[in-house]
Amino acid sequence: MENETGVRAATTEDAEAVCALLNAVDEIEIGAPETALGEVEEDLAKARDAWVAVEDGRTVAYAAILDAGADGAVDIDHYVLPDRQDAGLRLLGLAEARSRELAAEAGADHAVVHLHLNANPTLDTALLTGRGWRTVRRHNVLTRPISPEADPHPEPPAGVRLRPCADDADRRAAHRLHQETFVHHFDFRPQGYEEWLRQVAPDWPLVWIASVDGIDAAVLITRDDREGMGWIRTLGVREDSRGRGLAGHLLRHAFATYARRGRDTIGLGVDTENITGALRLYEAHGMGLHYAVDTWEVRLAV
Repeated sequence: MENETGVRAATTEDAEAVCALLNAVDEIEIGAPETALGEVEEDLAKARDAWVAVEDGRTVAYAAILDAGADGAVDIDHYVLPDRQDAGLRLLGLAEARSRELAAEAGADHAVVHLHLNANPTLDTALLTGRGWRTVRRHNVLTRPISPEADPHPEPPAGVRLRPCADDADRRAAHRLHQETFVHHFDFRPQGYEEWLRQVAPDWPLVWIASVDGIDAAVLITRDDREGMGWIRTLGVREDSRGRGLAGHLLRHAFATYARRGRDTIGLGVDTENITGALRLYEAHGMGLHYAVDTWEVRLAV
């Protein structure tokens, strides 16, 4: 007799079970568990909706609505064990239905739903293509080994000053820089300060602003809550300040900072079609491919 799988809404009390599922998926997809409990707790706390599929007390699939915009754009998350595709399909259906509802509430004609999956995912991608999903972008997750000996704090370029975000004015400046420097990037959606705070959840002691001759020109947003590595979430340089070594300086600053925090690896994600040359910059600083992530998209009429 097959075990019965129950599907229900997820809460923050499911964080440990969801984390165990995500790490089981990590081991299959990338060879090692890399999901920290704090990440899952944070995602569950800010998710609009989330669901789990549970079989014999074990969570075998998880899905969540991470964000929804006024234009009908919806970001979702989805994880499933490879031998529980039926459960994964049920949660995918719930996420699609909720995406339609959110788009309708926003007054949009269609929900444009995005899902980020490992390039070799545990989810059977035939289930996606059969429901109208297609891949629209690829990001590479890059990593680099770091150490205090190999990664000293760099000297800033002439005229450049780096400061941590110590007060509200600096934090709002970081928001403005992030919005400005990423406005032409794939899947960017403008966000007000409070919405940005909720989504990005900055770890303020690990966020820095670079100014050139007294004018704020770049922002570096990092987090130290991942299981396997320090993480560079955002490195953005204003267009009129590019070519002055700011990005490389901020990157080396992150290497040095995390090496002194006891990390031996640092990582980031980069759009392989990024037009600013970010991929070349990261590779030139010794970062290499860890794994690839595809963005899947479906348009759902409301």
